[in-house]
Amino acid sequence: MKIDILTLFPDMFTGVFGSSMLKHASEKGHVSFRTVDFREYAANKHKKVDDYPYGGGAGMVLSAQPIFDAVAALKAGLSHEPRVILLCPQGERYTQAKAEELAQEAHLIFLCGHYEGFDERVRTHVVTDELSIGDYVLTGGELGAMVIADSVTRLLPGVLGNEESAVTDSHSTGLLEHPQYTRPADFRGLKVPDVLLSGHHANIVKWRKEQALKRTLERRPDMLQRYSLTEQEEAWLGELKEEE
Repeated sequence: MKIDILTLFPDMFTGVFGSSMLKHASEKGHVSFRTVDFREYAANKHKKVDDYPYGGGAGMVLSAQPIFDAVAALKAGLSHEPRVILLCPQGERYTQAKAEELAQEAHLIFLCGHYEGFDERVRTHVVTDELSIGDYVLTGGELGAMVIADSVTRLLPGVLGNEESAVTDSHSTGLLEHPQYTRPADFRGLKVPDVLLSGHHANIVKWRKEQALKRTLERRPDMLQRYSLTEQEEAWLGELKEEE
């Protein structure tokens, strides 16, 4: 996958793309990251990328010209049409399902805005997706782009050491993930559940499914409204509700 970031602050991405999983994924050739300062595409001599809004109002608005030209340059010579993603608080709420969808793409371009937003013609003629990572406002789109780039990259084949990790993550299955334990089995009197030490695979699978349901019921019951329960899961859920 190829990920391009259009931003006024490319230095913000140095530590993120040069560390941990994203660094390893890039070194192994699973993904390539490029940051582009779209100020360099401004046609005026002062490299100005914003202006006052028509009709008045507070703040400045990012101009269409530098962004149109920057995206056109990134698309030049391509045989495919990349997804162009605008990070903004008005966008579709970002979810794991969206991450899985974007992970199927070969090329993503992120637009990171600042000030009072973009000229509307950027939205209507350049952008393919508008995404928001939550119902709050950030100074710019850079942090949102980092979040999405991370969540998409980890889904690419070969990036994670264990391919099953991404499949069983919270939200990937439709439920929150079950509790996890590691050695020692007894830490200061706090013991790992016996079932996980039993070596009985079927019982472990059953316990994990029950615990995932329980945790989702306790912490995110709204997710159960969208989750298709099996008959067995419905029975477990009924028992959990009775316990409450």
